[in-house]
Amino acid sequence: MAGLSLVKVAMLTDCYPPRLGGIESQVRDLSRHLVEAGHDVEVFTATTGPDGERGGATTVGDDGVTVHRLAIALPFGVPVNPFARSEVRRRLAAGGFDVAHAHLGVVSPFATDLVPLALDLGLPVTATFHCVIDRSRPVFRAVGHLARWARRGVALGAVSSMAAARVSDAARGARVEVVPNGVDVAWWRTGAAGDAGAAAGVADDGTAVGGGARSGGAVHVVTATRLASRKRPLALLGALRAARGLLDPAVPLRATVVGEGPQRRVLERYVRTHGLDWVELPGRVDREALRRLHHSADAYLTATRLEAFGIAALEARAAGLPVVALRGTGTDDFVRDGVEGLLADDDAGLAAALARLAGDDGLRERLRQHVRAVPPAQDWDGVLEATLAQYHRAGVPVR
Repeated sequence: MAGLSLVKVAMLTDCYPPRLGGIESQVRDLSRHLVEAGHDVEVFTATTGPDGERGGATTVGDDGVTVHRLAIALPFGVPVNPFARSEVRRRLAAGGFDVAHAHLGVVSPFATDLVPLALDLGLPVTATFHCVIDRSRPVFRAVGHLARWARRGVALGAVSSMAAARVSDAARGARVEVVPNGVDVAWWRTGAAGDAGAAAGVADDGTAVGGGARSGGAVHVVTATRLASRKRPLALLGALRAARGLLDPAVPLRATVVGEGPQRRVLERYVRTHGLDWVELPGRVDREALRRLHHSADAYLTATRLEAFGIAALEARAAGLPVVALRGTGTDDFVRDGVEGLLADDDAGLAAALARLAGDDGLRERLRQHVRAVPPAQDWDGVLEATLAQYHRAGVPVR
């Protein structure tokens, strides 16, 4: 928002790196980008630091973000501290902050407790939901805190249209704006086939990049996900298997499912049992390797249902891949059926859509050309604009 003065932001979040996860990485990256834009950011978190910092320890990272570690010693480093309220109050009151920005999942006791505290101190407050409030909606409505926050001027937000609708319902019809997660679109596109100055097409391990069906090989489908039941990786393997059955046997298909998690052994057993020797489970890879993988592939597949946003799918979309996904998730905000990918209503439809895409070279190329030519709107410049607009809506004055 061009007219908004530079602001000092108190980020309130249960989870923060070094913990791994979507909220953690998005709060870190948002904080970094705000600092790069000239704003001042201090993070208040119940997550222990990389060297065990807790109990109120304060550090300033190389990115210029100050982090207050209000963690306590708990098993497995659970980010909970019911005793932090008075100390956070003291620091917020003395910190000269312009706005407090809470980041919330379905269960976020630390940040949830700090929203009314910040309001009592007279701070403008915005609260962004990174989750799908689904089965918990009746509980949220009964407790009523979201509706009370809205009446007190909290600018409610969520990371996608689907998530925002559920938050609004839980807040008894309160206004909820979409404040999306962000990706570095230029970074994900760098080196992709068709880019000016792209690499010659060979990855570090010597395999071809930009190959797949585009160079006469198998149609290559990629997924990057946590191998946990909430992400439905077993349903994803089922969709791959069903798609293979629907495809002309003459069309070669292969898939790479990147990620780790508690369901890994179940997936390995499924692959062995059903003879899916064309499916690879390489485990977790770094961002550089994932970018190379996306640039070598032909499509991205996700089977997640309760997906508030779909950052992994957006990264693939930014890298130039058409996305095959279920309709009615956060992915709807950056994938339109038949434009940036294919959307389906159920698992059978997901398999049929993937088979259709893999078996139709013209469709696959048309979608790929579009996603390469039209980058997604969820770049960091747009995310910062939406975030600053929320700060203004919460009550931060315009210059």
